[in-house]
Order: sequence, then structure tokens, then C-alpha cells
Amino acid sequence: MSDSATDNSRTATACRPHPRFAEALAGLGLSVEVRRFPEATRTASEAAAAIGCDLAQIVKSLIFTADGAPVLVLMDGASRVDVERVRAELGATKVRRADADLVRETTGYAIGGVPPFGHRTRTPVLADRGILAHPTVWAAAGTPHTVFPLDPRSLIAHAGARLVDVREQTS
Repeated sequence: MSDSATDNSRTATACRPHPRFAEALAGLGLSVEVRRFPEATRTASEAAAAIGCDLAQIVKSLIFTADGAPVLVLMDGASRVDVERVRAELGATKVRRADADLVRETTGYAIGGVPPFGHRTRTPVLADRGILAHPTVWAAAGTPHTVFPLDPRSLIAHAGARLVDVREQTS
């Protein structure tokens, strides 16, 4: 697949964003096309298949806890987060994946629909450098059925993220 998504206009429809996400977009002065798919885009694989893009063009918004405090990690869809690298970046003693209740409490969204910004609670944000590999990336727009495209540097800036290397290294 190429860096741009194939034309899935027969399956995707433009839609109004989730209200919290729409408020965040307005607050950032950002205009994006939110697309809704009839099939779920809850996982990176589902989103890439629905959009027609490379798995690495999907940005996963993952909530972890570092010494009990929530932190958002933005990771490309083809990679996994190395929790030890996150721990080292944050100078934390313990980092673990947040459960569904904490994700919803922190962000205001359910797992599978968490966007990279517009959360209920402001948290530190780490963005893995792998996100910069494509001119356009896709992220959740507040629901498991909605996504939006954006250039990765803008996405990282609007999320207030610190650019880091926290992906698992493959051998």
C-alpha cells in the first residue's frame, strides 16, 4: 500500500466528530475530515484495512500509568510500546498499561476510539518517532468507528507530545 489511503469513499462517510473531540478541534483551530466506517476501526489492523493504508500509518493512542499517573503514548500501528523505554523516558519506577476504566476516566473515550488530543484530563504525551515515517497518518476521532488524517508533525504538536524512541526493538 502507498503512503496515501486508497479511495474507500463507498464505505467511509464524512461525519460530525464526537462532541468532546469537536470541541478540542475548535479549541486548536484545527479542521480535519472525520470519516466514519460501518465496520469497527477499534484496532490498528481494522483501521488500516478500512482506510486502505499501511498499518504503520495508523496512530495508536495508548494510555499507561507511570507511578500511578496516566500518560499517553502515541505509537504507529505496526509497532509495540516498550514499557521499559517509557519508564526510562519518564524517570518512573513502574509503568503499566491502563485498564479500560482508567482509559475512559482519563480521556473521556472508550478504548479503540481514543484520539491523540481532546481528553478529559491533561496528561504527559510521548510520541514515538516512527509516526514521522509517513506524510499522512490516521488516528481515532473519539469513537471506534471514526478516524481522521493529519500530517504527523501537526498531530504531535497538537497533542503536545514529546518526540521519543519507545518502540519495541525487533531482533
